[in-house]
Amino acid sequence: MRPSHRTAVLDAALRLLDREGGAEISYDATAREAGLTKAGVMYHFATREELVLGVVGHAARRCVAAMRAVAGGGPEGLSPAERTRAYVEVAVGGDLSTADVSVFADALYRPHHAGPWREVFAPWFDLSDCPDPDLRARLCAARLAADGLWLARATGLFAPGADGQPGMDDVVAEVRRLLEPAP
Repeated sequence: MRPSHRTAVLDAALRLLDREGGAEISYDATAREAGLTKAGVMYHFATREELVLGVVGHAARRCVAAMRAVAGGGPEGLSPAERTRAYVEVAVGGDLSTADVSVFADALYRPHHAGPWREVFAPWFDLSDCPDPDLRARLCAARLAADGLWLARATGLFAPGADGQPGMDDVVAEVRRLLEPAP
């Protein structure tokens, strides 16, 4: 049985997206980056769409793996605040790359590419078990603020610490305050 290079292919595609600034994923470039032949990539992904969806799912799973590491486990058994805190720490901690943003944003133009993100994030972002509406609003605000920090860091546009903006540490501290119990 041949060893699987599937993960190596997906990692190579994300490296390309990071380096090329969100360029289109191609068999040839991915194969070169992974040190494989085009046929080697096609063995795992019969169509370019399968490759792209594979990259989307891989990026989403990497993000969730980082969240699991922060939280010390999966979303089951965690409070809504603990789940949100795990995401915030990953998003503001620089663990998410420009490639991750590119793959995530791709769902704007190809809505079916949002599926893998929904699938892996749904248990983390579900706030239905949070009975306090004020806390629910703060947790949602913290998540959305973390999304904005992730986007600002990835694009460099109006990022904290640049162009007269407050520093990253100050902004992150404010986002983390949203996760604290109300006084």
